[in-house]
Amino acid sequence: MKALFIGRFQPFHNGHLKIIEEASKKYSEIIIGIGSSQYSNTIENPFTNDERKLMISNSLKDIGIRNYKIVFIPDIHNPPKWVDHVLSIISDFDVVLSNNDFTKKLFSDRGFIVKQTPVYEKERYSGKVIRSKIKNNELWEDLVPQEVFKIIKNSNGEERIRCLSE
Repeated sequence: MKALFIGRFQPFHNGHLKIIEEASKKYSEIIIGIGSSQYSNTIENPFTNDERKLMISNSLKDIGIRNYKIVFIPDIHNPPKWVDHVLSIISDFDVVLSNNDFTKKLFSDRGFIVKQTPVYEKERYSGKVIRSKIKNNELWEDLVPQEVFKIIKNSNGEERIRCLSE
């Protein structure tokens, strides 16, 4: 059984990692959809699709997870057609994993099995919270996998977020 897990991963954080770690034990494959993949260098989407893919793949490799694949899902800004758009990119999955109410509704309305994932300290493990901490020079390193920390540091991601916030 294959599961689809879609997120923007701006950045990929420990909450995402825990969800995928648990899902990797239940499903033969996790298809990780990087949503809004065409956006980067904005305050909401500071990292490129390639940076996000690297964050995910390096983090999963680091803990030994191999039963996944990553796909890019650009945003089309047309909710009634969004599920069809996703299906045009990847259609070989049995269940959708999501906590996003709108995503759950769109896929459920089309007859897909949608399962809510556990929420791990949402007040800490949130891309918005992490970007804010980076912007404000607060500690954020413990909120992301070590591999993500390295990528953000090596790509001047902290400076990028601060510049985008001005």
